[in-house]
Amino acid sequence: MSDTALPTVLFVCVHNAGRSQMASAFLTHLAGDRVQVRSAGSAPADTVNPAVVAALAEVGIDISAEVPKVLTVEAVRGSDVVITMGCGDTCPVFPGKRYLDWRLTDPAGQGIDAVRPIRDEIEHRVRALIEEIAPAVRR
Repeated sequence: MSDTALPTVLFVCVHNAGRSQMASAFLTHLAGDRVQVRSAGSAPADTVNPAVVAALAEVGIDISAEVPKVLTVEAVRGSDVVITMGCGDTCPVFPGKRYLDWRLTDPAGQGIDAVRPIRDEIEHRVRALIEEIAPAVRR
């Protein structure tokens, strides 16, 4: 990561329909233009989990137009930080990248009551990540 380039973060889970979508939405929402954000799945679903969409809507984040995306080598290569969330060994590893594995419950098949604590944990982790890689300018 250079001093002039924005840090790029890639969130990866299996279906790109839950955890990685929530994490990318929170990072985009909270960090704004201080970070470039990507998300993908090793085996993307057709749609984003409706309970995830509803849980984020409760905190003022609209991801209803998002579509799961397939994980590509280019996405990993073009990212400074790659955060996996249960994608197993399918995520390619390149030297010079920072890899983190966030062990989080999979919201697949869960109702909104089960998704809320996952959402809140992801928000907590994203806030800590922002402070580390793209802290707000303090005046």
